[in-house]
Amino acid sequence: MYRDILLVAIGCLAASAFLTGVARRYLSSRNLLAIPNARSSHEIPTPQGGGIAIVAALTAALCILAALDVIALDVAIAFVGGGLGVAFVGFLDDRGGVAPKVRIVVHFAAAAWALAWLGGVPPIPFGDRLLDPGAGGYVLGALGIVWSLNLFNFMDGIDGIAASEASFMAFAGALLSIALGGSASAPAIALALGCACVGFLAWNWPPAKVFMGDIGSGYIGYSLALVAILAARDHPVAWLVWLTLGAVFFVDATLTLARRVLRGERVYQAHRSHAYQWLARRFGHRPVTVGVIAVNVVWLLPCAWLASVHPSYAAWIALGALLPIVVAAVAAGVGRREIGASPQ
Repeated sequence: MYRDILLVAIGCLAASAFLTGVARRYLSSRNLLAIPNARSSHEIPTPQGGGIAIVAALTAALCILAALDVIALDVAIAFVGGGLGVAFVGFLDDRGGVAPKVRIVVHFAAAAWALAWLGGVPPIPFGDRLLDPGAGGYVLGALGIVWSLNLFNFMDGIDGIAASEASFMAFAGALLSIALGGSASAPAIALALGCACVGFLAWNWPPAKVFMGDIGSGYIGYSLALVAILAARDHPVAWLVWLTLGAVFFVDATLTLARRVLRGERVYQAHRSHAYQWLARRFGHRPVTVGVIAVNVVWLLPCAWLASVHPSYAAWIALGALLPIVVAAVAAGVGRREIGASPQ
């Protein structure tokens, strides 16, 4: 079985890299470009929408994994059905914009679809006990999935950062899931997703030759949230493990949103006030992306491993992992209003 999983993952990487190149040429020929403006972090027109390669590669991988009985059919339906809905509304947004109300309705519908096929949210660790969220878990699960897919959209603002973050979370989560034991579903899908992101990253690494677009960023965030749910089926501590792995994105996106809400700004408007965007303007895209990767590997991965092998202390370990990220984000200016930006 593991041989099949590895072959599917390698195929996913190759397909994603090839399809990203095809998509880049098509987007350029149709002049489907992200044009620099006052809210952009790039300086030259760049093809946008290359994330469709990730969607296509992972969708095919999910179908193959289901056909090989590596993952259950209901799991494949949860990922593919909701994921394509998220990707489609992202595609429309890339092409000309979709009303925020329409986007959020589609996002919640995709989350509800996934939770229905996955059977809701697994028990949540609370101290030494496990809490069964029951019907309320569907509400909490939907909010979590929608936040995950939107925060990847928010954080996809400089070259390579979203694809490298997703690759790290997927590969690290897969390895920790394998080490803990359990079903093959979560690590199999995570490995395929990580490989799909690496294939895209070959084209998106600074200086980027193509951008992911909403079609890819939302789909990645949705898929990662579902993998975390699958992992938590086998080991409830996975909730805290995956939160720790994604701490850089979770902290930056959440604090930025909170500060903008407190100022009364329209949160759906484009901006450049995330911590990583402030840092990118000062140091450049590549150093920031590499820096995030270094923090992930040197700090967050060991913390996530400790949480996984010491579940009784996982909450404290996760808190200890997040605190330095919060301090660093605040020091970098997370959510600070841009000079000359309108409060509305």
